Amino acid sequence: MTKSSLSKPMGLLVSIVSVLIALVIWQILAKQGLLGKNFPGSLETLKELQWWLSDPFFNNGPNDLGIGTNLLISLRRVMIGYTLSILVAVPLGLLIGVSRLASSSANPFIQLLKPVSPLAWLPIGLFVFRDSELTGIFVIFISSVWPTLISTAFGVQTINPDYLRVSRSLGASQLRTITKVVLPAVMPNILAGMRISMGIAWLVIVAAEMLLGSGIGYFIWNEWNNLSLPNIFVAIIVIGLTGILLDQLIGALQKRFDYQV
Repeated sequence: MTKSSLSKPMGLLVSIVSVLIALVIWQILAKQGLLGKNFPGSLETLKELQWWLSDPFFNNGPNDLGIGTNLLISLRRVMIGYTLSILVAVPLGLLIGVSRLASSSANPFIQLLKPVSPLAWLPIGLFVFRDSELTGIFVIFISSVWPTLISTAFGVQTINPDYLRVSRSLGASQLRTITKVVLPAVMPNILAGMRISMGIAWLVIVAAEMLLGSGIGYFIWNEWNNLSLPNIFVAIIVIGLTGILLDQLIGALQKRFDYQV
């Protein structure tokens, strides 16, 4: 059976069945002690998940927040840092794509900074901003800016030159060429980069928040200090489901611009 021949309902059914099988295997392995003593099973984890979701937004102090409250804190940081990265990456990517001088000037910095681990920016952010909230946003920004920037620049550089020549022959200015020809043509590349950037942003904030004192990442760290593995798995499930939702939202937008130029 090919991927194209698998209907959406059947694909959904297969996904549900595979998840159920994984939960059963998890439960069996945990109960048999094959994953270690006191390792929580899937049933115990799902019961904890139900408890946390029954009142997800309680706030009893900095170290006693509902999982929904922690999730909103993380999402706020991600959205601010991610939005800033897009506002910088798209214009800069367009400039790099249309200008060889800009490309040559920016390339050393991109190649130098792109591979740096997100956590390496934490001490720098804390030193500069002296604020955990701003540090979290900064780390998200500096980590998620590169995929969109590179994808945008690559998209511009691979545009059919005939489009640009026709635009110039019609007397269009550089700005009008970028806004009316280049930007629409490169939108699929921009959205592909944005999708990757969102995945990185969500991945980074969970790790960074373990040191920042709030958010879903700190929730995991706090539960580890309490030796509560079921709650850690609850957070992992929430993080995974949220990541899927964010990816699907951008993926839906990406499909609207899925055309060939």
